Amino acid sequence: MDTQRALTGKIALVTGAGRGIGRAIAGRLAHDGALVGVHYGHSAAAAQEVVAEIRKNGGRAFPVEAVLGVPGDADAVFAAFDAGLRAERGEGGEGGERGEGGEGGEGGEGGEGGEGGEGDFASAEVWGSLDILVNNAGVSGSGPVGQAVPEVFDRMIAVNAKAPFFLVQGALPRMRDGGRVINISSLASRRAFPESVAYAMSKGALDTMTLCLAKELGGRGITVNTVGPGFIETDMNARRRTTPEARAALAARSVFDRIGRPSDVADVVAFLASDDSRWVTGQYLDVSGGTDL
Repeated sequence: MDTQRALTGKIALVTGAGRGIGRAIAGRLAHDGALVGVHYGHSAAAAQEVVAEIRKNGGRAFPVEAVLGVPGDADAVFAAFDAGLRAERGEGGEGGERGEGGEGGEGGEGGEGGEGGEGDFASAEVWGSLDILVNNAGVSGSGPVGQAVPEVFDRMIAVNAKAPFFLVQGALPRMRDGGRVINISSLASRRAFPESVAYAMSKGALDTMTLCLAKELGGRGITVNTVGPGFIETDMNARRRTTPEARAALAARSVFDRIGRPSDVADVVAFLASDDSRWVTGQYLDVSGGTDL
């Protein structure tokens, strides 16, 4: 496989792409030829930096602004995605047999998703405007069960589980047959982390969604898989690496005696996004460097 051209002509949307793992995924997919929607919720500067870096390296990308975990979040994501894609195509970009991206998405926090669902796949307004959806955005924290508060729990579920569900719903009318849905989960859904119980629950829900959607969407040739990172060098888990001793302890949990890098995860996502993964679906790919074997 020519990794630099494996995704030529494909269009991807990566949520939470302004930093960490999402940033690495967006960069890798663009490197492989995809036009990438770089989603962010709060830091426009960070997302613009990712877009600028991709363009500097010869790739194509555009920012997609929308806050997740609030009513109408999926609608907002796809409204921004469609607008950005139209602007990109107006510069002489992706054309051919793809239709223009339509307005708005399906579902979101607001409940039932408008026109949504599988009955609207043939809409000329949106069909063919997306090939790869990477549900990467997430929030962590929560504490042990005795310290949990409803507001934090609700936000964890809203961002980590509910938003991806309705983003998939909004993606399906846009996605051509043979598309890819890639959900970024966590080692926490496969190990016992009592200090992060709500986070682990939210990621477990994402894992189950992968299984169900893989079976439902197989008839369209759409693969759905989960990637489960371990301890990665990102600001999300920086609190676990505050001292040299803490860093060494985390590194020692991997058989490679190091903490993972965002690129370690991005490379696996790139495989799942490519045609080489066409016979892989409904799977949880452990990308933890052999943590706790």
